[in-house]
Amino acid sequence: MGMRIFDRPEHCTLSRVVALSAVCLVVVICTYATSSPAGDARKEQKYNIWRRRSSVFAPDDDLEVALRGAAFANRTLILTVLNEAYAEEDGLLDLFLQSMREGDGTAQLVDHVLFVAMDRQAFRRCRSLGGLRCYLLRQSGGAEGNDDLASEQLYMSDGFIRMMWRRIRFLGDVLKNGYSFIFTDMDVMWLRNPFPRLDLVDGEDLLISCDKFNGEARDYVGNELNTGFFFVSSSGRTAALFDEWHAARRSSPGMKEQDVLNAMKRRGAFRRLGVRARVLDTARFSGFCQDSRDAARVATVHANCCRTKRAKVADLRAVLRAARRMNSTAAAGLRVRWPAHTECVRSWA
Repeated sequence: MGMRIFDRPEHCTLSRVVALSAVCLVVVICTYATSSPAGDARKEQKYNIWRRRSSVFAPDDDLEVALRGAAFANRTLILTVLNEAYAEEDGLLDLFLQSMREGDGTAQLVDHVLFVAMDRQAFRRCRSLGGLRCYLLRQSGGAEGNDDLASEQLYMSDGFIRMMWRRIRFLGDVLKNGYSFIFTDMDVMWLRNPFPRLDLVDGEDLLISCDKFNGEARDYVGNELNTGFFFVSSSGRTAALFDEWHAARRSSPGMKEQDVLNAMKRRGAFRRLGVRARVLDTARFSGFCQDSRDAARVATVHANCCRTKRAKVADLRAVLRAARRMNSTAAAGLRVRWPAHTECVRSWA
């Protein structure tokens, strides 16, 4: 009877060992000889990134559990951040949910949104609404919540800047956990499902909104990027970008994260890291800085170019009223114009 695979002798001949060792030595020598220092450095960088991803986050980590619960089967989800001020009743959280529940093809997306609370008060309000996926962001020291950021953080105040940087650190952790996502500010109204309107091409890393679109989607240097709405794909390239982005805060005192990213792109960070980026057209991903000329094409509306929460709430309510009129008159072929952003204009006075 022939010897089965698990019936091998307990020893093997010296000649076989020598032969096998020789083959292994040749493979090692050839691999070393054909590599380059630059190539090795790139491989080492990628290896370190993904090693950190696998070692920092255990399978039962709270963040991993929260991400897994919200994600689609392809490990993609939607992320938004709120503090107590944003979570107030009849405020931005309620408007954001209203837009998703009333939008075209957006109601089914609510279950895939992870609401990241910066403080315990926001977390409790999120949980009280029922049916939402809520996650309390821990401070770097491990303490729960960031209660120093619970109140309204005016645009470009010290608290506003600190909140933005904590957000970037968290989003980098999500990428290292192997999840892709749309990040949306809570002052972005979802009027239509944005996923099919992203026109995502295989291999793209970052699709990001802008304040004013110059007509060239690949011109991420010429367009002023806006970090209030973007899609990012999890990869070694994007994890490295977010690491470098967050680290740049040390050399950029008084600058918000959006300005730092725009400075990084001008210095060639995207090209150096191999990040493939595209800018989203304001015709579909609109904002108060530049209204879309065709409301029927708009997927999202961002209350950018607006300073206070009160002004954002007032003008976004007007946007949702206009969206309802648009839906009711679409069959008649009537066009609806966006209302003037009166309160946001006044917020700068």
